[in-house]
Amino acid sequence: MRSMARESSRPTALLAMSEDAAASVIGATGRAELDAVADLLSDEPLTTFRSPGARRLLAEAEVLITGWGCPPIDEQVLDAAPRLAGVFHAAGSVRGHVGPNCFERGLIVSSAAAANARPVVEYTLAMILLEGKRVLPRAAEYRRQRRMPSLAETHPSVGNNGLTVGILSASIIGRGVMRQLRHHDVEVLLADPFVDADTAARHGAQLVEAEELFRRSDVVSLHTPLLPTTRGLVGRELISSMQDGAVLINTARGAVVDQEALTEALLAGRIRAVLDVTDPEELPAEHPLWDSEHVLITPHLAGSQGNELARLRDMAVAELRRWVAGEPLHHAIRHDTLELIA
Repeated sequence: MRSMARESSRPTALLAMSEDAAASVIGATGRAELDAVADLLSDEPLTTFRSPGARRLLAEAEVLITGWGCPPIDEQVLDAAPRLAGVFHAAGSVRGHVGPNCFERGLIVSSAAAANARPVVEYTLAMILLEGKRVLPRAAEYRRQRRMPSLAETHPSVGNNGLTVGILSASIIGRGVMRQLRHHDVEVLLADPFVDADTAARHGAQLVEAEELFRRSDVVSLHTPLLPTTRGLVGRELISSMQDGAVLINTARGAVVDQEALTEALLAGRIRAVLDVTDPEELPAEHPLWDSEHVLITPHLAGSQGNELARLRDMAVAELRRWVAGEPLHHAIRHDTLELIA
């Protein structure tokens, strides 16, 4: 591992992210906070590592503050940055730009994924409870009929008392959702091949296979990372096994689901869905789901938005401060978990 010893207590640093991320996540407040602990080599973020100017800056950089839009840190980048010792990610997953080669070179890698997970947990919990009450379809029906239904007209399945919620993957977000569900009168099922029954129980869940989870759950919430082994994981068979009227919530990645099979089930009106992600990420304008009353599609907004972005900046800067002070990081990424994280 590269030595943490430096000639100066203030490391040289670069922002590596899109201009939008630099403005929205870091902003003037973040730049002032970074200036207090590091020497920024450029006022502008690096959006590419390939230009001659970028190479000159990389040669002097000890730290990269990365975010959405950061290019991959590959072997050529590492060769151009011989002093680089740490990557501090002011966003969620680092898998798009950090690979095993970074760890092999001894880099310290930290991520603000825990901060980004918080609003996703909040969104997911809200949607579980709203769907348990069938708020959206019942509100649409109320708008059409312009009269309140009687108690007898409300189906006994409506409500969150005794709801069965299935969580696919005990990721950082999946664990957060299970933690919040402890405060509600619901039964929680968990499917995750890397979790044992005792661990599931500590999260307040019963460990089951994915097939049982989809078959038994009133609401299924997806939190599995997109890996070669999970692409299309939620296929036609699992979707077909869901109960009539069940709800699928996806805040993970669109490609985890067989989009065609899901579309067929939704258009048939057999199940409902809340999709914060789709495959492709932005559905074509003519896609039939846009006009389906059985699905709520949101524009990938479950993660940090607006004032929530400040948490990402604050976590990344706090980690950098700890590193400069020689203190342990709170959100370091381990090499052996890189291929399993979202």
